[in-house]
Amino acid sequence: METLDLPSADALVVGSGPNGLAAAIVLAEAGLSVTVLEREATLGGSCRTAALTLPGFLHDVCAAVFPLGAASPFFRGLPLERYGLEWIRSPACLAHPFDDGTAAVLWPSLERTAAELHAPRYRRLMQTLLLHAEDLFTELLAPPHLPSPSAAMPLARFGAWALRSGEAAARRLSPDARAQALFAGLFAHSMLALDAPMSAAAGLILAVAGHAESVGWPIARGGSQSLSDALAAHLRSVGGSIRTSAGVESLAQLPPARLVLADVTPRQLVRIAGSRMSGGFEKSLARYRYGLAAFKVDWALDRPIPWAARACAEAATVHLGGELEEIVESERAASRGEPARRPFVILSQPSLFDSSRAPAGAHTAWAYAHVPNGSTEDVTERIEAQVERFAPGFRGTILARSTLSPSDLESHNPNLVGGDISGGAFDLGQAFLRPTARLYGTSESNLFLCSASTPPGPGVHGMCGYHAAKAALAALGRARSSLADPIRSG
Repeated sequence: METLDLPSADALVVGSGPNGLAAAIVLAEAGLSVTVLEREATLGGSCRTAALTLPGFLHDVCAAVFPLGAASPFFRGLPLERYGLEWIRSPACLAHPFDDGTAAVLWPSLERTAAELHAPRYRRLMQTLLLHAEDLFTELLAPPHLPSPSAAMPLARFGAWALRSGEAAARRLSPDARAQALFAGLFAHSMLALDAPMSAAAGLILAVAGHAESVGWPIARGGSQSLSDALAAHLRSVGGSIRTSAGVESLAQLPPARLVLADVTPRQLVRIAGSRMSGGFEKSLARYRYGLAAFKVDWALDRPIPWAARACAEAATVHLGGELEEIVESERAASRGEPARRPFVILSQPSLFDSSRAPAGAHTAWAYAHVPNGSTEDVTERIEAQVERFAPGFRGTILARSTLSPSDLESHNPNLVGGDISGGAFDLGQAFLRPTARLYGTSESNLFLCSASTPPGPGVHGMCGYHAAKAALAALGRARSSLADPIRSG
């Protein structure tokens, strides 16, 4: 296999998703020459925007709403607005409609949210966490470590709730059925069955982000590509370079480098590393488990979605799933290997707040349901039935649609194994020491993982790449020679 024709570099980063770009920025700012290699013609990984339906309609291929992007300690420290990134925050973070034409809402205001949901316990929990929100994001978006003294108390409070199942936490946070449904939808972002331990964790983080000042649940003006492009522009400004249409099928293709960081999942690393890694480490990676998949539909619409509940027009994100029991059953069915008959649906309607996404008067929307990993069943009709249920007349607004099955998602980005958009199951067994106890390291001293399969895990925040690059720099500093153990071709 021929070596890729690349300029010499101290570090090579395989993959240009947010984590790969974050890792490259850290390395470049540390004074290393860095080249990012991207197999697609467009950079960004799962953070891309494309015309999936009709000309003039822009759709986010995967990631669309960025609570953790706005909360990311690393992103917040970069001048991304200089490169065109603009966060847009809808008046409400999230709306959750019901069959009676009303909706429960997660507002930026904690007091308004708790009052409308009749949830004093939720108010007390969030008040504690929001007092230390910045510390909390720093601690949670990091590898396992001893917390700082200032964060120990709120982190313990968070952990006591995060370790619960989503179903138990939803029932405990409020006796109100509407509140329980909204909380269940939040917790379903875990992509776990809601009776599983720790299925409450992801939803709690999202709730804190929703209420935290200057965080919220924003979208990026122009689409998620704007975030990727801003990260890429900053990388170039600090001396890094990016090569697109440069797929890496094997590490043997790479020229000598002091460091190689791979924004890939364990399955891809095993494939491209070949026999370079020790047999024992390769077996450890082979035990890594992938989680539920997404089945996604994008629509070009001739007008806004005609929600029965007016509050739904206030939120860029809408959860469709009715009461708590229905959501629990939907996630349980997918975990059993059966796409739910009435799936819980996560929907984004960015063009209500960003007119650049569609021609004048027209709109875009995006939705997905959780299905078994690798599922081949087409659930388009089930997803559209859920939208129609809460927005009568929705089907009449559709000009065109694009569907992305689990296999389609994996074709767009091989990291989405079987349609898993989380980089691997984020359950109690894989939330902390992922993908192995080495975290970012491998059995090859200069080879590191920097994807969502490493801590802190899923979400568009760049912190996996940030911490992986820090680990790589520390390892490089301990090397006997600046050229110790290069990863060479052949």
